[in-house]
Amino acid sequence: MLNENPSITNHPELPNPLGFAPLRQQKSSRRTTSIDVTWPQEMRGTMAFDAIARDIYTAENTVDFLVIQQDNLLDSIDADRYIKAISANPKLANVEEFVGHRGGGHLRLALDEIYGEDQQRDYRPAFLLIDDISGASLVAPWARSKWPKLEPEHSLGPETIRQIRQKMEGVCIGFAPGNSAFSSPLDQSIHRSAKVPPLHHPEDPDGWHQLPEHNSITMRRARRIDLWLDEDIEVDAMFQDSASLPEGGREAVHEYHLQVSAEANTGIIKRNQITPHILPFPECPRAVNNAQKMVGTPLSELRHSVLENLRKTNGCTHVNDALRALADVS
Repeated sequence: MLNENPSITNHPELPNPLGFAPLRQQKSSRRTTSIDVTWPQEMRGTMAFDAIARDIYTAENTVDFLVIQQDNLLDSIDADRYIKAISANPKLANVEEFVGHRGGGHLRLALDEIYGEDQQRDYRPAFLLIDDISGASLVAPWARSKWPKLEPEHSLGPETIRQIRQKMEGVCIGFAPGNSAFSSPLDQSIHRSAKVPPLHHPEDPDGWHQLPEHNSITMRRARRIDLWLDEDIEVDAMFQDSASLPEGGREAVHEYHLQVSAEANTGIIKRNQITPHILPFPECPRAVNNAQKMVGTPLSELRHSVLENLRKTNGCTHVNDALRALADVS
């Protein structure tokens, strides 16, 4: 049963999975990205990242499309989230300099130091994959809890869960002090997730790049960003964190849908509609209201503006990531 504290916005409509991708529009661009995290036994707890990002353009014929660019990254990251190895295809100059850096805010600082803001403005999708290492490495261990028979050590008791959550107090609106994440005794039903359908539309299998297939534990961070030009720049985007399941299919713990309009000449955001579909705690959706602060911000400034205005309990780590990724739209 959900926490019945009247001060908590329960959002009884959640979870409400978004479903597969929409059909591509005429004269539109689409970026899809995926980061699949696995735990190869021979690597002793190290996470293996198989990351893909693809940009395509669809003209009048919505069946055919042109691949603008595609980047692939392979990473090895230890249990403490330090990068042990990283490679890119096509090659990306200086990418090896990320070895030794840890997933988190410092990794994003390293991205600016290694490539510089100006060089990142060529919007090669590999830069988004590197930026996403931080969030993907933080969420990834949740996937192992979905495989209790294979991973009995991840069937954690209430006290262990409480200790883990206490370490995260104050990092985002869902973990704000006094929220249901810290309720005592812990009510496991409060932590919500939901099974989700495949990402690609059944009538448009090419609308997503080819996703890796796995028959064991995987965590996947996936994004889709569609954009087209009408009177304004129109953006339809989604963000999802999901785990594979022993019985097949996937279950998501985070999912957002974003619909954004921006002035064609300036890129200034006029409309910022964010719909939460799957979030773990009742308080999480409150971040959507704060995210309206981004109206009036140029798309190109989102990477920094989001971090400045939606820090910690003013925002949700995951909706922040979804908004920051839209900086490339401009």
